[in-house]
Amino acid sequence: MSERRLVVGISGATGIAYGIRALEAARKAGVETHLVVTPAGQQTRAYETDLSARDLAEMADVVHRPADIGAAIASGSFRTIGMLVAPCSIRTLSAIAYANNDNLLTRAADVTLKERRRLVLMVRETPLTLAHLRAMTAVTEMGGIVMPPVPAFYLRPATVDDVVDHSVGRALDLLGIEQPDLPRWGE
Repeated sequence: MSERRLVVGISGATGIAYGIRALEAARKAGVETHLVVTPAGQQTRAYETDLSARDLAEMADVVHRPADIGAAIASGSFRTIGMLVAPCSIRTLSAIAYANNDNLLTRAADVTLKERRRLVLMVRETPLTLAHLRAMTAVTEMGGIVMPPVPAFYLRPATVDDVVDHSVGRALDLLGIEQPDLPRWGE
């Protein structure tokens, strides 16, 4: 099952819909998900959705507490296809960029990088400062992929769900998780 495990991190940036949709799409694709939500991510959940913490947890196969740095996903011997942080706050991006592993989400991301697995960060912030750009550069130089959820208007999305679906589909593509319903340019 190891080749079909995905770690999903949800941090406190706006856009928790991306993390929720990623959990739904991974389940549909038959991928086992390991979820870690930061306290700020839980705050965002309460602001942006009607889901309870329990509702969100039930979308994942396994849920880990952010303080549990001894969890399986904190070890390189726990094999996964990679990790998606959706949404990814600048605070989380910076912690990952500079190996400040003060919680399970950032530790799991660090493990993903050190094991040379795919790490995709759906960074949610604008405008960007030089510090933000430097952190993005650092993560990219380590092998991570910074993928802000930028809408593809050539697809003529009709709803916010269309925009979220496409962004999440592209992120999961980067992790090798097939998305058969993803609209693609020229197809």
